[in-house]
Amino acid sequence: MSTTTAPTPSSSAPAPPGGQPAWRNLAGHPTAGPLVALIAACGFFSLQSEQFLSGGNLALVIQQVMVVGTLALGQTLIILIAGIDLSCGAIMAFGSIVMAKLAADGTLPPLVAIAAGLAFCTLFGLANGALVTFVRLPPFIVTLGMLNVAFALTHIYSDEQTVTDLPRELTALGETFPMGRTDITYGSVLTIVLFLVFAYLLGQTAWGKHTYALGNSEEVARLTGIRTTRLKLGVFTLAGLIYGIAALLLISRTGVGDPKAGQTDNLDAITAVVIGGTSLFGGRGAVLGTLLGALIVGVFRNGLQLMGVGSIYQTLITGVLVILAVTVDQISRRKAAR
Repeated sequence: MSTTTAPTPSSSAPAPPGGQPAWRNLAGHPTAGPLVALIAACGFFSLQSEQFLSGGNLALVIQQVMVVGTLALGQTLIILIAGIDLSCGAIMAFGSIVMAKLAADGTLPPLVAIAAGLAFCTLFGLANGALVTFVRLPPFIVTLGMLNVAFALTHIYSDEQTVTDLPRELTALGETFPMGRTDITYGSVLTIVLFLVFAYLLGQTAWGKHTYALGNSEEVARLTGIRTTRLKLGVFTLAGLIYGIAALLLISRTGVGDPKAGQTDNLDAITAVVIGGTSLFGGRGAVLGTLLGALIVGVFRNGLQLMGVGSIYQTLITGVLVILAVTVDQISRRKAAR
């Protein structure tokens, strides 16, 4: 026979069935920390610059983070299964060059060129996954090697030339529509929709539960009947497709196919994932936290720029944020292990 414990007089919050006050459950949510950090950052920079909270500036922040944010979405899926992908930025750059060059040269119709770029990025993800699952190489080594492969192919295929005069189909996501007094790009909307879709898939489907289980312990997941090899291969492949979408967003933002693009975006994507509260050890985190992490990085860089702080100091502060986020993750894991 079950009994319920009445809340103590000192607790002002109602106690849910698990016995924990509601505010503690909210504080323990993986997106709570990044959300508080984002609100605090916005509050600080709004006091430093009147321009910060203007609709145009906030829309600019969203536009600036949509490419890295989409990359970080794919990176989140891989980190959730206790992997890492250093090649995401280089794969995105290769996909963007394939799309741009095929369309600009008239080799393929624009929409087919986009599909070809998405396919090549997906194949890169599949190759990463195959090497990790079947050859059993460490994800760090595999993706480090694939970074160099994709980087070299990008420069070989582009002949070191930026591709211009792109058809409208490739840049359409960079166009805007009015929302109040602010212009929002279609690419920003697509990024947010992608995050919402994967938040649902990870939180409400068997695939999502299996992904978290794989990240917590591959052996335990295998013993419970999860096809871990197929799941891991699928996650890497899906991440490659997401990098292809990021490639299209990159073209739509810049209006060109640039072989030098994305050289540090892999690190920015990992930064967004870590700041967003996803554990580098796998099995814990949320894609909406990654979106908040990308926004935090964007807000800091934008706010510091409005304050006149140099770009090198912006990089310094971003590095400090990453170290703090990983430190918090380590501390929380040690407390949970006790």
